[in-house]
Amino acid sequence: MEFSTQTTASLHQIKTAALAVGVFTDGVLGTAADIIDRASNGALRAVVKTEFKAKPNTHLVLRNLPGVTAARVILIGLGKQDSYNAAAHAGAELAFANYCAGADLAEGVSTLAAIDCPGTKIRARARAAAVAAGRATYRYNATLSEKRDPAPKLKKITLSVTRAQATEAQHGLREGRAIANGMNLTRLLGDLPPNVCTPAYLGNTAKKMAKEFKSLKAEVLQQKQIEALKMGSFLSVARGSYEPPAFIILKHTAGAKTAAKDRKAPIVLVGKGITFDAGGISLKPAANMDEMKYDMCGAASVLGTLRSVAELELDRDVIGIIPACENLPSGRANKPGDIVTSMSGQTIEILNTDAEGRLVLCDALTYAARFKPAAVIDIATLTGACVVALGHINTGLFSPSDELAEGLLQAGRDANDTAWRMPMDDAYQEQLRSNFADVANIGGPPAGAVTAACFLSRFAKDYPWAHLDIAGTAWRSGKDKGASGRPVPLLVQYLLGQVS
Repeated sequence: MEFSTQTTASLHQIKTAALAVGVFTDGVLGTAADIIDRASNGALRAVVKTEFKAKPNTHLVLRNLPGVTAARVILIGLGKQDSYNAAAHAGAELAFANYCAGADLAEGVSTLAAIDCPGTKIRARARAAAVAAGRATYRYNATLSEKRDPAPKLKKITLSVTRAQATEAQHGLREGRAIANGMNLTRLLGDLPPNVCTPAYLGNTAKKMAKEFKSLKAEVLQQKQIEALKMGSFLSVARGSYEPPAFIILKHTAGAKTAAKDRKAPIVLVGKGITFDAGGISLKPAANMDEMKYDMCGAASVLGTLRSVAELELDRDVIGIIPACENLPSGRANKPGDIVTSMSGQTIEILNTDAEGRLVLCDALTYAARFKPAAVIDIATLTGACVVALGHINTGLFSPSDELAEGLLQAGRDANDTAWRMPMDDAYQEQLRSNFADVANIGGPPAGAVTAACFLSRFAKDYPWAHLDIAGTAWRSGKDKGASGRPVPLLVQYLLGQVS
């Protein structure tokens, strides 16, 4: 996918296969649409008045408009003008990209996105256009004997800008392309079947990334090395499976332009890597259990984010940590009532073996302290309770740090990958009390997502920490089943904001 800017010609004079212009409801034209309307002697306004209601995420294709050089003018519905914002703009860009990805465009011909959004910066609009193009061109064909979907026709996006906007637009396109590439890696890893995407596969993916990008260095610890670290909690989940566990460390090092004395402490991302979760002895119901291949989407989002960071050559050290294994029932698997000792030395009573994500994450959070991080963010498809609380719109955000939480919330708003902060009052910790160990791994049905975060907080006291529960946002079910690539945009946006 190529991205460029166009500053030399008026919109109606640009030769392109598809020109996108925005239209608000009630016939209100955006700036670009008004230019096209005047060039075509009111032809666009006449069509809008009679045929196009301009609802969000809708479009109408007009061909061979008089006075307009573009082969097609794509009217993109923007909704009500007074409620149009960055999120609505991202939806408009995606509607255009989806059309272009499936349309019969001439090979190599550029398409032009000229959707304006009052109150937003050109860099953000350019980034949204590139992310939308990347999302629209993702196709899963890895395990199909024949490609089911036609190859995307979208080859190039050209953004219409003024000369003064060109530099910022190019920065935005570069950022958006990197985010889209990271999202699509995350989506592919999530969509792969669990007999392919094993812990070893995730480790090999990290190693391949390190070969592709010079800023990355990968290390994959095997069973004996993990045992030497005394990660008893993580290993207790892994022992029920034939597949051996892998503990993956992927480091991005900032460029040489940052002097050693000025180098800031790294930001650490920890991703839950349960490549298949049957629930262990506390077996899940059979219905929709296939979707438990997505229980490694936290790990996938860490790899996707590191890919974006490496492509952008981000001038900040970032470390990804992934504890990867399967959670299956067997004669060696955890049993309800077992007590295990974590790397931190804290003992854990396992009351439900299907609350395994926190058991692998707690040892990874303890390991993260050795890097003396500026912040640690863990990402996990952790609880069904978070889906009940927030549905599939917002990621659940938990953090005792107001500064870190607000930074992540703002990044989510800027990236149109939103999160919602949940409570973490100390009173919830009482639900995790055990008569036989330092802590129980579940706190009962009330506030299940909150008590899961409270459990993790006991292992993350040495640094600013946040937990993202992506159980409701990491994938879609139903006829459009597939990984979403979230929260890569939020994480990359946050990391971009940490570079100074």
